[in-house]
Amino acid sequence: MATTLVLAVAGCGNTSTSTTSGPTSAQQGSGQAPAQTTDADWAPVTDALGRTGKLGDDGTVYRVSLPRTDLNVISRGVPIKPGLSLGGYAAFARYDDDTLVMGDLVVTEDELPKVTDALQAHGIAQTAIHKHLLEQTPPVWWTHVMAMGDPAGLAQGIRAALDATAIAPPAAPPAQQPPIDLDTAAIDTALGRHGTADGGIYKFTIARQDPIEENGHVLPPTFGVTTGVNFQPLGGGRAAINGDIVMTGNEIQDVIDALRSGGIDVVEVHNHTLDEQPRLFYLHFWSVGDSVPLATTMREAISATHVTPGT
Repeated sequence: MATTLVLAVAGCGNTSTSTTSGPTSAQQGSGQAPAQTTDADWAPVTDALGRTGKLGDDGTVYRVSLPRTDLNVISRGVPIKPGLSLGGYAAFARYDDDTLVMGDLVVTEDELPKVTDALQAHGIAQTAIHKHLLEQTPPVWWTHVMAMGDPAGLAQGIRAALDATAIAPPAAPPAQQPPIDLDTAAIDTALGRHGTADGGIYKFTIARQDPIEENGHVLPPTFGVTTGVNFQPLGGGRAAINGDIVMTGNEIQDVIDALRSGGIDVVEVHNHTLDEQPRLFYLHFWSVGDSVPLATTMREAISATHVTPGT
């Protein structure tokens, strides 16, 4: 199997060390859009991964969920549900020149070197290795991946990395969502948007208004280039919140100021990809408290970014 790698690993920052340059600001908006596909088109990926994905973004992205349901992670005394912080994924899209995979794998500290070796052996680039939580037991890391090539070959590379972990195939969703012990209507009002119940977590996914391209390829929201805010109920109207806010460089300080004004901790600021335009940074956050004031603070922080309008 040969996978064509188009990107070189780079650290965080305003400049990239990619071996191929991304589109300039003047070129932005002229990149290739992903093709519409059907579930049948992704049968080679399903077979190679041993996992079934779901089509999104009008059938252009095939996304396979890779949650860490096997781990019992505790952060600052809070048992973390997989849907709050531990939801890895691999997303595939077909373009005129090849298939692109992007994803985020949740791995333990012991698994990380083996995962890195497996990815490197199969030509899958790691574009970030970082944390989503300030402190956790056992120690967990998140690694973003990216490559272009034959879809079955890409899936084989991802499968090799998964085989170096204890990540289990995703279970079928429950017939009925568990109740959310939060005032979700008040949270919606405070955030100015409508959330979604998912496995006991109340979630918001918010896309940016500006088109995002990576090396001339338009990245739909399902590729993970969105702001995510997750609420895990803790009883009595309290919640743990975790997620990330996607920002351009000139938005970062205003977002941090807004979060800290409401007592929300900043976990990390870093990149997920290498040559995207506009250049994007992701801020991971954490806090525990009354869910409605937390939602109000999150609205202020998100409003400092160029996201799609809320209600």
